[in-house]
Amino acid sequence: MAVDELQAAGVERMDDEAIEGFLDSQKTGVLGLPGDPPYLLPMSYGYDGEDRLFFSFFLGPTSRKEDLADGAPRARFLVYNADTMFAWDSVLLTGSLEPLPEDEWETVTPYLEAVWRPTLFDAEQFSRGARIYAFDVEDRSGLRHTGLPPGFRREDQVSE
Repeated sequence: MAVDELQAAGVERMDDEAIEGFLDSQKTGVLGLPGDPPYLLPMSYGYDGEDRLFFSFFLGPTSRKEDLADGAPRARFLVYNADTMFAWDSVLLTGSLEPLPEDEWETVTPYLEAVWRPTLFDAEQFSRGARIYAFDVEDRSGLRHTGLPPGFRREDQVSE
């Protein structure tokens, strides 16, 4: 079903301001890297408020994530929040993913300070430490649904 058809059910496209606000309010999403099949990873991110996200990769002796990221001409990142089936937001970003040189890490640290990550992810626990990647957003789109769709009544969903 096309987005235009979903508008009658209360789904709306997010404008750039809504997308930026949503990205700023969230801290996790799913990174999609090219592969066969595509490689999907839940990731925490920092956001610069404009067109860049930052990811910390924690690395062991080998890393499929690192290998795929370094070889990817483009990647996708999906950020979503679903409070209920009638209240959700979804933003899809397409862009390029590049490792940041270590001498630039200090400039992006403020974006990564508030990032959520499980306590088991401590860079010192990994044999190769951490690496920071920048995701440069080339394209963005967002959808939002709030409230009940037209004609929906809760009584219709309750069996008696």
